Amino acid sequence: MQEAKHITIVSNGRKVVLNISTILYVLMIKKIVEIHISGGKIYQTRMTLSELEENLGDGFIKVHRGCLVSAMAIHDISDNINLNNGESLIYTIRKKNQIIEQFRSKQKSIISSFRKDGIPTTEEEYRKHYSSFENLPFAFTDIEMIFNEESHAVDWIFRYGNPALAKLEKLPLKRLIGSSFGSLFSNMDSKWLRSYERATLYGETLEIIDYSPEIDTYLKVICFPTFKGHCGCILFDISEIKFTKNSSDAEKALMLYFGQLPDKND
Repeated sequence: MQEAKHITIVSNGRKVVLNISTILYVLMIKKIVEIHISGGKIYQTRMTLSELEENLGDGFIKVHRGCLVSAMAIHDISDNINLNNGESLIYTIRKKNQIIEQFRSKQKSIISSFRKDGIPTTEEEYRKHYSSFENLPFAFTDIEMIFNEESHAVDWIFRYGNPALAKLEKLPLKRLIGSSFGSLFSNMDSKWLRSYERATLYGETLEIIDYSPEIDTYLKVICFPTFKGHCGCILFDISEIKFTKNSSDAEKALMLYFGQLPDKND
């Protein structure tokens, strides 16, 4: 991931300090710049795109006259720029090859910057590092992402898993640890890759609630960055989760959880 560099802007009459690594893309709308942040927030400021481009550094790609996109936020490029968060952006089609080349170059630079320092090298070292996870009542795994030559995430390897993971995946840990997901499940659904790639490259903590055809189970998964090139995943079988309403605030909390209420900090 990028180093924690920051820019200061004036938005709605107040100074705001933004971590550059959280910026997904920037749009120029007339004389106003819209800065789109991971998590859905948008900040508006008066600044030229060239000024902002200089401040953001070389981790961004100019995809058309009024748009800069973080290379780390791009999942792939087809007829649109497809972002890791599910959004799609238009770009200058005649510059498609140039934009793809810039994207591949920057993604390769990001991935090659992953250092092995401090990362366990054996199954025993992983188990020692995650010893406190061994007896948890929910599944946990640390996975290492696999990228192809075009720097796209294509699979992942299980580096650590607790006994609850083996129960959920319906496979013994001996088969899971050190194996790629795709080699274990021929019906691998690539929808998981986008979120895990996001957590690994962009440093986000994400929650996914979806059906897993691989194990015929509806899952709730919380993924977050761990080591460079890795992410951790906490997995729950939704059928085993019981919701309890303990106060009058529970309904409001649920609405906030599902994005039906504005964030109290807005």
